[in-house]
Amino acid sequence: MAKKNVNDSAQHIIHLSAECYPVAKVGGLGDVVGALPKYLQQAGLRAWVVMPWYNKPFVKAHDFDVIYTGSFLQGSRPLEMKVLKEKSNVLGFGLYLIHIPGLLDREDPYGYSDESEQFMAFQHGFLHWITQAGIIPDVVHCHDHHTGLIPFLMYHSERFAALKDVPTVATVHNGQYQGWMDWNKAILLPAFDTWKWGLLDWDKTINPLAALIKCATVFTTVSEGYLQELMTQANGLEQLFNMERAKSIGIVNGIDTAVWNPEQDTMLIQNYRASDVQAGKMRNKAYLSDTYGLDASKPLLAYIGRFAGEKGADLLPEIIENIFADNTVQLSVMVLGSGDLQVQTTMTYLAEKYPGKLGIYIGYQEELAHRIYAAADFLIMPSRVEPCGLNQLYSMQYGTLPIVRSTGGLKDTVHDISEPDGYGITFVHASAADAVFAIYRALELYRNKQRMQQLRKQLMKIDFSWDKSADKYIALYQNITE
Repeated sequence: MAKKNVNDSAQHIIHLSAECYPVAKVGGLGDVVGALPKYLQQAGLRAWVVMPWYNKPFVKAHDFDVIYTGSFLQGSRPLEMKVLKEKSNVLGFGLYLIHIPGLLDREDPYGYSDESEQFMAFQHGFLHWITQAGIIPDVVHCHDHHTGLIPFLMYHSERFAALKDVPTVATVHNGQYQGWMDWNKAILLPAFDTWKWGLLDWDKTINPLAALIKCATVFTTVSEGYLQELMTQANGLEQLFNMERAKSIGIVNGIDTAVWNPEQDTMLIQNYRASDVQAGKMRNKAYLSDTYGLDASKPLLAYIGRFAGEKGADLLPEIIENIFADNTVQLSVMVLGSGDLQVQTTMTYLAEKYPGKLGIYIGYQEELAHRIYAAADFLIMPSRVEPCGLNQLYSMQYGTLPIVRSTGGLKDTVHDISEPDGYGITFVHASAADAVFAIYRALELYRNKQRMQQLRKQLMKIDFSWDKSADKYIALYQNITE
């Protein structure tokens, strides 16, 4: 085995991911990979993030060293690669980008017709680099199906035999997406022990997520509730999750309190803490309401997220129509999101139909998201599937009460106000009727100013930082390496 390229006794953890905030972010995966390694580094570990190179503002704004150049074959296609390391360690951990012309040189992480080849090249390129460079980490931590082939290749390809004793951790952020590919793609993989082909297969296709679960030393999910749900709702992998449950653990995500902190957030109109939360939120609400033509004297309900079925975004138009059909309801709504074109079109129509009541921004803007969390009184998440959910954690950090469907991580992190020490509003079914009833409960709560103020302060004191979750990952790394 090659000698470890580590200069001290700190455990060396390499995270592999398609996303990492603020380099490239599409959803919660990017937030997690942008935060967890920083907390690991602060705890004394040596944490790296390795991801594809994207033509993004962050990459253009920072300096990188080329630390490796090489080439390999993907099938019969020769690929040239280079590895770039961010010079200043600005993210608080080592950031490495793999650049491959034609595959890992794109504007965005997803949405390409050759996505299978794209992420296959990422994984092959990573293994080729660290093997050639003699880098032997203590743990390789793979995130979602985009890195799902890594453990299989480490353990069953002679080309990467130097890595066969390195333990691997797999984290399932969203089990609905699995990276399926036809078996005719197998020729593009590095040579592997063909007797082990069954580890790649699920239902007669190469399934990278299934391979990840089968081959990783351990796998985690981003909440305990989501781990249980995967046993019965995993888009065809239910049996596999049950078979492998002995090596599983649910660890709820945290939030980066250096980024999400209303007391220090430079994106807000006015900063505030728990002691002056009401005044601070009113100032931010006034600015947002003025910008989008809303009435700042009314309670503000927000939705932030993708317009996707799993998020329950298709329920939003019916929810809004039902609420505004009741002329006695005093409420403003602000929506930030994009995705399903039908939902986008309908939401744009509703914003025109209800001027002064509904504000909408199609797309995603980080600064606006922060300002909405600070301004809103309530955040709604009618999710059908929510492995962990970060939006509800951000909202509570800013004193905004979450209204959530009780599923996955939402069930783990939001307790209804009817419970002792409860601090949110939950509902059971992913339906407009249940969501509307929950909103009426929220409006009733809003009229109780004293109770509302007490809950806001209670929310802001809950510790959802990465500290506790990072400790659980550190214990996991120590367990599998010892």
